[in-house]
Amino acid sequence: MTERFKMAVAVHLFLIRGSQVLLLRRYNTGFEDGNYSVVVGHLDGGEDVIAAAVREAKEEAGIDLRREDVRVVGVMHRKARDERVDFFVAADRWSGEIVNCEPDKCDELSWHDRERLPINTIPYIRQALGNFKAGIWFDIMGFQAE
Repeated sequence: MTERFKMAVAVHLFLIRGSQVLLLRRYNTGFEDGNYSVVVGHLDGGEDVIAAAVREAKEEAGIDLRREDVRVVGVMHRKARDERVDFFVAADRWSGEIVNCEPDKCDELSWHDRERLPINTIPYIRQALGNFKAGIWFDIMGFQAE
């Protein structure tokens, strides 16, 4: 029997405060270091997308999210070095103070106006934030037209 294709699945968390989004600057990871992303993590298996977002919020930013405060706002099928499916979720309510819980992987957590993202925001994150604003729920990025 032929083994089926497998790919990584990640959940990206848009923490929203008014017109701003929380960005983190990647550091010492070997992927997009020095560029801005959002709280993100791979699904561990045996957990749903919302549970993964709640877990990552605690692990990376030290905050507690309630499941009912997290909403799925987009999905992207993308290809760069490898092929991935990314879920994008948003929350504008949480408890606790945001802190950098992973200084070995992130050298800055900061709020940025969603209309004026830093030039060094990772392109697919920029695209996903634009999709969120426009109400576009699904996107494909990085594939060549056949």
